[in-house]
Amino acid sequence: MYYNSDTVIYYNGKFVKAAEATTDLYGQSLHYGYAVFEGIKSYKTEGGTKIFKAKEHYDRLRRSAELMHIPFNYTTEELTALTYEVLERNGFSDAYIRPLVFCSPNMSLSKGRESYLTIEAWEWSKGYLSGKLRIMTSGFERPNPKAFKIEAKVSGHYVNSILACQEAKDKGFDEALVLDANGNVAESSGANVFFEKDGTLYTPALGSILPGITRATVIDMCAELDIPVVEKFFTPDEMRGADAAFFCGTAAEIVPLESLDNVPFIKDWDSSVCAIIQKGYSNLVLGKTLEEFKGSLQFSVNS
Repeated sequence: MYYNSDTVIYYNGKFVKAAEATTDLYGQSLHYGYAVFEGIKSYKTEGGTKIFKAKEHYDRLRRSAELMHIPFNYTTEELTALTYEVLERNGFSDAYIRPLVFCSPNMSLSKGRESYLTIEAWEWSKGYLSGKLRIMTSGFERPNPKAFKIEAKVSGHYVNSILACQEAKDKGFDEALVLDANGNVAESSGANVFFEKDGTLYTPALGSILPGITRATVIDMCAELDIPVVEKFFTPDEMRGADAAFFCGTAAEIVPLESLDNVPFIKDWDSSVCAIIQKGYSNLVLGKTLEEFKGSLQFSVNS
């Protein structure tokens, strides 16, 4: 589902067929999850194929490598240009892009000696989450920020995400809401979270969460639209039965939530502030400014 015999990827200095690419089975990343990556989306816009927030994503990839002591010398500009070429060689516009920085063979528990870069992409017109989701409070916690570099997007961190997400699915839910070590809401298995109450949006404060690029985009949108946002620590009890809520992330985009622990969110989605954010974000990724869309958005806010 991700590639076929014609798919081209960038791999360690060359453009090669995905089906012909190989890796070393003694690699440090394979054995220890010691790799960093990004999830990026491109969209077909009126001005052609555009990567959304390419600079922010590739700045974070470089920062993740730095935090993990993985040697990595590509610039953000080089990474962006390579990604556009991957998209062009495959004829992709609406696509999901996965750059991955992984390490050479090294069975010792020491920093990376050498890194390799691959940039892969596949067609993807919808988020990995769709519809209104029934979510549950997970029995798994987010990793202790004193034990990991939480702000880095590290491959090994996502074992925690797999466990939390699968636990929810096994219990008949769509996704998990994961807490931090203090019992406060952190995020989902792979997205940030917001909830709405009395016209204000609330989202977990930094500390035990990945500071998502989509999360930052939502906060910036709210500032422009005069929608109040509060970043704070809160428990699931404060979120259950709120007016509305959503997960957000590059892959998820803005996905509405139906209920938390079988307690429904009470407001009709289409009349919520959350729906305004969803519509505004859909315009941003297609290359439109909020100013172009602000008239109708502002009317909805005030109504």
